[in-house]
Amino acid sequence: MKLKLDLHDIFNRGQEIDRALRGIIDEAIEKKAAMVEIIPGKGSGALKKKVLRFLDQRDIKQLYHRVEKDGDNWGRLFVHFRHDAPTGRRGRGR
Repeated sequence: MKLKLDLHDIFNRGQEIDRALRGIIDEAIEKKAAMVEIIPGKGSGALKKKVLRFLDQRDIKQLYHRVEKDGDNWGRLFVHFRHDAPTGRRGRGR
């Protein structure tokens, strides 16, 4: 499953952007989505930088596996998730 978040409509509302990003990450975890496509758009690049700073926060970064920048469309990012791995460094007690 892949989820998608297009930030074009809220590009100039910082608080709303953070809420939308947190919401899509929470939804991906809840629905066990493998990937979230985030579209900050091309523009000046400021929104993409804001998205990357958001994703780089310690409490957010631990929720996903990796971020991929689209090589063909620099106005798009992919956030990949791994749901099969146990959370934290603990084992499964085997």
